[in-house]
Amino acid sequence: MAAESSYNASQIQVLEGLDPVRKRPGMYIGSTDARGLHHLVYEIVDNAIDEAMAGHADTILVMLNADGSVSVEDNGRGIPVDMHPTAKKSALEVVLTTLHAGGKFGGEGSGYKVSGGLHGVGSSVVNALSVYMKAEVHRDGKIYVQEYKRGKPQADVKSIGKTEKRGTIITFSPDDEIFDTLELSLETLLTRFRQQVYLTKGITLGVMDARAVRPVEDLKYPRLYRFAFEGGIAAYVKHLNEAQEKIGSPIAFEKDTPDGQVEVALQYTQAFSEHVLSFANNIHTSEGGHHLTGFKAALTRTINAYARKFEILKEKDENLSADDVREGLTAVISVRLREPQFEGQTKAKLGNAEMKTAVETVVNEKLAQYLEEHPGEGREIVGKCLLAARARLAARAARDSVIRKGVLEGMTLPGKLADCSSKDPTECEIYIVEGDSAGGSAKQGRKREFQAILPLRGKILNVEQARLDKMLANNEIKSLIIALGIGVGEVKDMTKLRYHRIVIMTDADVDGAHIRTLLLTLFFRYFPELIEKSHIYIAQPPLYKMQKGKDTRYAFSDDEKNATLSEWGANAEDLEEVAESTETPDAAATEEEQEAATVKKDAKKATRVNIQRYKGLGEMNADQLFDTTMDPNTRTLLRVTMDDAEKANLVFTTLMGSEVAPRRKFIQTHARGVTNLDI
Repeated sequence: MAAESSYNASQIQVLEGLDPVRKRPGMYIGSTDARGLHHLVYEIVDNAIDEAMAGHADTILVMLNADGSVSVEDNGRGIPVDMHPTAKKSALEVVLTTLHAGGKFGGEGSGYKVSGGLHGVGSSVVNALSVYMKAEVHRDGKIYVQEYKRGKPQADVKSIGKTEKRGTIITFSPDDEIFDTLELSLETLLTRFRQQVYLTKGITLGVMDARAVRPVEDLKYPRLYRFAFEGGIAAYVKHLNEAQEKIGSPIAFEKDTPDGQVEVALQYTQAFSEHVLSFANNIHTSEGGHHLTGFKAALTRTINAYARKFEILKEKDENLSADDVREGLTAVISVRLREPQFEGQTKAKLGNAEMKTAVETVVNEKLAQYLEEHPGEGREIVGKCLLAARARLAARAARDSVIRKGVLEGMTLPGKLADCSSKDPTECEIYIVEGDSAGGSAKQGRKREFQAILPLRGKILNVEQARLDKMLANNEIKSLIIALGIGVGEVKDMTKLRYHRIVIMTDADVDGAHIRTLLLTLFFRYFPELIEKSHIYIAQPPLYKMQKGKDTRYAFSDDEKNATLSEWGANAEDLEEVAESTETPDAAATEEEQEAATVKKDAKKATRVNIQRYKGLGEMNADQLFDTTMDPNTRTLLRVTMDDAEKANLVFTTLMGSEVAPRRKFIQTHARGVTNLDI
């Protein structure tokens, strides 16, 4: 009771202004790591793009400054600076220091009809999480300026001169007290900006990297970039398909509806996977929503209607399924609406039900019109869909055989799987290993309670160039699917996943890298949920075993090896000299001389550094493999993530697809960057 009585009003903390943002930054930007840092830049750039979508700006410049700050300039109307009627201070200060303030919440009379920033965290949060911010507004022939430190204005808004320009320049320096890193990735920013320019017709976005010190991964990029795409999302689809064998040209159309603007671009390829991206007010809705549902329904209905009308589908034939008409499809669906309703804090899914009807109506009308006007292309598209339908029937039979096999085998699963004893998926992990030799060492060294081992014989099928039926005919893939327990295709059920950590453990050579790539292709194309939910890992076995006397160490890279040699006082010349030394006592020498020679030899042996380069996991005995690669207390695992699905799709298509030219170009471009090719 004493504890209860001590809890009173004096203990209720009230955070004013932007203090809540600094207290709990993760609530507003998701995290304080590199992702959250980049989010600050996106927020300011998104405000400039909102000006462009409203028709008031066409040029945006992003500067990564030498001092680590970021400047974003647009040629829009400029943030209003006049006195706010209720706040009794400049509207500029209100926008940059007050949560949920802006010109995007009103209806017809507001400054924006549509906006991607409506549900964003806004400039005020960027201000709160910056050690310094400066706003410079060019408006009504004057230049207005206000500066802030950690969200607090340092003076009132003031006019500092005249100008013929218009627009806003926001400069900010992220706070090192908030963020784990202040290192912005130019590559990450360029990927995001390129996407936004594709989605916003008529704008030019420039990026200038003037940083004094650039991260290593950014050194391969020029310091100046300019994005401007006349084709809009049609150019975006063309970009996505640049490594694919295409069917016809991108089909693009748009229309204003009472519920909002609908814009669609699509193109078929000879690939077997689909790649459909949906956006609402330029925000990528990674989980789809009603606009995507409407598109899929209209696509299936329109292509079936076209095939029936021109008797490509006969009366006895079944309709093409939704999966049939989306095989090999690349599409971008972009809608703009006044009051978007996003599900969840991440804005990953659009909840406006009216957009289903809007998109469906536009696609039904415009796609049907295009197919009738381009009969050759229309028949080629339907032919691709019919081929997919025949393959689907064959794949269903193959998939059913996998499911039946899993049921019949019950708990025994594939014969070569060494399962773990625990039945709790959250603590279980499965190691996918290369070959029986490595499988034998892994099985002997593992912790049987929670570690399962599945050895693969040889290289699995490249699923980038194969349909589901051919994929399921591969015994290694079939064993893996049965072991995971989640099924495949239409009957996939992630709740039945038997292991929450799936670890790829291959040899540290070219063949091992190839097998790892083939497995990642399989997971990316058929089980992307495993990557999205962080279930896929890559083991890091050591490259070297190093021994000096009784001191044994493992090195996971050449840098680690060299550091250990340096610590031991050994260098390459010494190692070579020791390796070539084969001194033995002279049989003709006296007993004292022989004894002295033996002592000298033993002393040299004690200081000799033996280095073993592991070519394969099978070269390690069971306890070595466990200690270095499988022991949860000492191992290093790399988690496979997918921050940019678009880029990942392009990489897999380029490196694993059927088109040779893009792969050759990739190899020629990056060949000089290969410093340690182990063949």
